[in-house]
Amino acid sequence: MLKHHCLAVVFLLAGLGSFPEPLGDGDKLQRYEYQQVHMGTQFRIVLYAPDEATAKKAADAAFARIAELDGIMSDYKPASELMQLCKQAGGEAFPASDDLLKVLTRSLEISRLTEGASDVTVGPVVRLWRRARRTMKLPDADELAQARKLVGFEQVQIDAKNKTVTLKTKGMLLDLGGIAKGYAAQAALEVLRRRGIRHALVAASGDIVVGDAPPGAKGWRIGIAPLSNPNAKPSHYLSLTNAAVSTSGDTEQYVEIDGKRYSHIVDPKTGLGLTTRMSVTVVMTDGSSADGMATGLCVLGPTRGLPIIERIDGAAALYLIGSDKGVTEQASKRFAKFQSD
Repeated sequence: MLKHHCLAVVFLLAGLGSFPEPLGDGDKLQRYEYQQVHMGTQFRIVLYAPDEATAKKAADAAFARIAELDGIMSDYKPASELMQLCKQAGGEAFPASDDLLKVLTRSLEISRLTEGASDVTVGPVVRLWRRARRTMKLPDADELAQARKLVGFEQVQIDAKNKTVTLKTKGMLLDLGGIAKGYAAQAALEVLRRRGIRHALVAASGDIVVGDAPPGAKGWRIGIAPLSNPNAKPSHYLSLTNAAVSTSGDTEQYVEIDGKRYSHIVDPKTGLGLTTRMSVTVVMTDGSSADGMATGLCVLGPTRGLPIIERIDGAAALYLIGSDKGVTEQASKRFAKFQSD
């Protein structure tokens, strides 16, 4: 599924091992900000450190980790580990790195949670829609039918013990666009924490993860872009600490063909881009989960999506849905507790 974005998810740091004590007292820390382009988007790191040298070294290490993951998970780079796996589709088990195993395992968990609305095997269909956006023409019906036959997360087999992945059908093509940026942002935050940087934010377009609140603040204030204009003043604000937030939608990425608007987010079951204007902001337990669930909830819509979020501890979601009558909102019960003025 092609990825999306406006602004905004919550990551509760747990099970990440021990970290050193924070560097310096809150009143002695200074704010530093760095930006680099990776994974086709701009990653932004904001952190508080005692001096510029410490800040830059930590940020450089975090960006290096993001670059490493891009080399593993990109479907644009022929030499990436993901594309090497796809070349072996229909053949023998592929020995995978820990990162690829982790992100694919989480992708399959989210696929099951969303009943296939988020599906890592949607790559063949996504390729057709990338071409459709360039040519302004709908995918050929026969080509789309053939691509849909290759979609189905059940065709991905992971052997955790032997650290291998098997794609059961030749021609399968995985797409991690719905989870990779959230995973990378989370990994970058963990690098910062291991270097004693506890007050930090890592943003990759609509995927954001945060650590401890900025010195003197209750949390990181994060805006959710309005559905009508992503550059306008945010319609809602969140206050987050040790959390991650992801917003998916078609505010910026869509195509109009024969007078009909199609989102870049594709329904894996129909092979078609979504036609309902919406954005979904998800607060969840980690960056990759929030990223993947935001995509799936867009496909599901609020009637099916919100009950799923309600069953997940600590998770919350907000739908903004556009129509000829304007924009309506639907939120899960927990969403209000994350909101800020």
